[in-house]
Amino acid sequence: MDLNDNIESPLNLQVSFNKLLEQYETLTKSGDEFIVANANRILKSVDSYPELRTGFSDMSVLKKREKEINLILHDTFNPLLTQNEIKTASVPLHNLNFNSSERFKNIIKNAGEDFELEIKNMPNDDMYIIACTIILNFCYGYVINFKRPFYYQIPDKDGVMRYYKILYNADFCEIIPTENAVKLAQEDYDELLDNFNNIDLWKEKFPPNSYVFKGFVISNIFDVTEDQSISNIKSSLIGEDRRKDKSFVEKFHEIFRSLFGLKDIKVGFSIYNKAENTFELVYGAGMNSFLLNGNESASCSESLCGKSYERLIEENKYFAISDIDKKIEKLKQYPKVQAPQVKALYEQGVKSVIFAPIANEDGLLGIIEIVSDKPKVLNSVNANKLIDVMPYIVSAVERSKNEEENLIEAIIQKECTSIHPSVRWRFQKEAKNFIHAEFSGEQAVFKKIAFDDVYPLYGQIDIKGSSEARNEATKQDLTLQLHAVKSIFTSASRIEALPIYDQYIYQINDYLDGINNHFQVDSEQQISEFFKQEIAPVFKHLYTLDALKQEINTYFENIDDKVNVLYSHRKDYDETVALINKEMASLLDKKQVEAQAMYPHYFERFKTDGVEHNMYIGEAITKEDSFNPIYLFNLRLWQLQVMCEMENSFYQMQSKFPISLDVASMILVFNQPLSISFRMDEKQFDVDGTYNARYEIVKKRVDKAYIKGSKERVTQKGKISIVYSQKQDEIEYLRYIKFLQSKHYLDADIEIVELQDLQSVTGLKAIRVSVLYHKSEEDKSFYTYDDLMKEIKA
Repeated sequence: MDLNDNIESPLNLQVSFNKLLEQYETLTKSGDEFIVANANRILKSVDSYPELRTGFSDMSVLKKREKEINLILHDTFNPLLTQNEIKTASVPLHNLNFNSSERFKNIIKNAGEDFELEIKNMPNDDMYIIACTIILNFCYGYVINFKRPFYYQIPDKDGVMRYYKILYNADFCEIIPTENAVKLAQEDYDELLDNFNNIDLWKEKFPPNSYVFKGFVISNIFDVTEDQSISNIKSSLIGEDRRKDKSFVEKFHEIFRSLFGLKDIKVGFSIYNKAENTFELVYGAGMNSFLLNGNESASCSESLCGKSYERLIEENKYFAISDIDKKIEKLKQYPKVQAPQVKALYEQGVKSVIFAPIANEDGLLGIIEIVSDKPKVLNSVNANKLIDVMPYIVSAVERSKNEEENLIEAIIQKECTSIHPSVRWRFQKEAKNFIHAEFSGEQAVFKKIAFDDVYPLYGQIDIKGSSEARNEATKQDLTLQLHAVKSIFTSASRIEALPIYDQYIYQINDYLDGINNHFQVDSEQQISEFFKQEIAPVFKHLYTLDALKQEINTYFENIDDKVNVLYSHRKDYDETVALINKEMASLLDKKQVEAQAMYPHYFERFKTDGVEHNMYIGEAITKEDSFNPIYLFNLRLWQLQVMCEMENSFYQMQSKFPISLDVASMILVFNQPLSISFRMDEKQFDVDGTYNARYEIVKKRVDKAYIKGSKERVTQKGKISIVYSQKQDEIEYLRYIKFLQSKHYLDADIEIVELQDLQSVTGLKAIRVSVLYHKSEEDKSFYTYDDLMKEIKA
């Protein structure tokens, strides 16, 4: 296998030890007999193998001449240090390594058989150009400051990714032009400075294989995992608070001066406002934007030429101008060419500039502007030095942006939602521990919020047949709209005898038949798409016919502007559900204030097709040594009583709703304490453990459960269903029911039923009892559900 296989490069790579052997030839003239003898021994070992001097690209030679190569490199790779040094011989811009130290071999071995060593931050797309910059330095003396630290990412035996920095010793290399090499002049060099990404230009100046690399490099490798891990500290450099300090801006300039090795450079910054496509000034002591040139904001299209706009905003890539004066002179030759950024920089005395986009996966956040009052010192080549620092700048800008968003979120949290007061103390405690750990230099982790041995209570007041009611409303709306469309097409066919109108009528009849006979889950979407994609465009044409304008106007008057369909019966349904949820939730919240005063407990409620609520009570939540089972029993009785009051409140308000719907109430009893923890991703509490998960399964499925041996649902309108599994629960709730019967909350028709088995849950039973109602708050009479319906309809 040849070193140069499948590689396009201006360098033809050849491993050679000529430069090192020349050093040994010098040592033969030393006055030290031992050094002379060692040098002669090494030189003699290669006399029979001239390829070790002249160079070779056949990698099999490394194996054939391994003994001789080891001898040549014996002094360079000291065997006494081989277990400690991470070191290898290699060639530049290639993953070939040979004569490695034992420690390096062990690192590769621990990485696993499938691991392939490669320089992670060596951009493959730029390899050719990087080779060209090496030639410029070796052969022409043009020193382009393009040195970037290179790293290996290698997992250790435990699979932990470690980072190794590579330092090259290139003392034993030489680069020799071939007859195909192009002789370069100053003008060529100047042109290349502004065209780092123009690969065709670089290939023109440095044709493939036009130079020969002979030699090898010594890679000295250092484990810098800890340095890499703490490097995010750099992101604090442009924190919001620091921008208030004028001295910080000067320090920021110094960072970039060190990075580029240039004394006379300054840094500006502008924010990108995506919504308005403008650049905006960053407010802060000493902050400046060379792009805005004294303005607080400016349109992006008016601040940049077309090429720079494309590079920075659309591609999020660097844009450099190495000689502003030269660019100005060129623009004078083409007065119609607009380059506003060049003129703005020229006015400020800038001679060279790099614009670097601060961007993440969501797009552009802002622009870093690095400027100098000297030409050519900033260019498209050394702009690549920013690659290793931009992540920190992006991180800082993101953090600054997130801080603003967090402030907004905090206001929303305060005004719109909150952690329940009963558990707030625990969140505050963990937050304080988190802050303390950060200030103490420890690893700050927000610990899991969990409460053990708490008793759950669950209840719901659910709209009966909500899916059927919505489907019926949908069918009515679609039927009305289809008939309206059919009427228009019927009128149109009388004016224009086009077969396509008959086809639409046929399709509408087909949809009407489907609605009446086999309404599917996706029928609503299909018909809505039919209105949007097919009917709307045709109606635009039909509207040109004067005879149809009035009918089409009437049609669109009945179409809802927000959803673009006829939304009448569905609107009544949605408004009814919203009103039910609002009223029931409001009543429950009001009653909760009383319950919390009796004994603190966790409470949460959710609006679905009805209102459901969770409660947890126990010692862990109250923080104090005060819990007694009597508080649990009291809360259970309170829950049952409130459910009766919510049933009454619903039917007293039913006449105010756009459509008539019924509700059914259910309570789930779980007599064993369980553990709950706060799920950060969903911002709510959930049960812990496999056994406790049984409670969640029952909670989600039980309202749809059937009575054993029948097709009757356990929940029924006019009744409260209390689901349980233990005999002691049955005894306890029969006692509560008897008490509420004496208060005329419940009727005397108690029934106990068994439920069909749910997934992984068996043995459930339910107590069902009818609620007693009042027609109004002033009414003192008691009615069953059937009696109430007769009274309401009378």
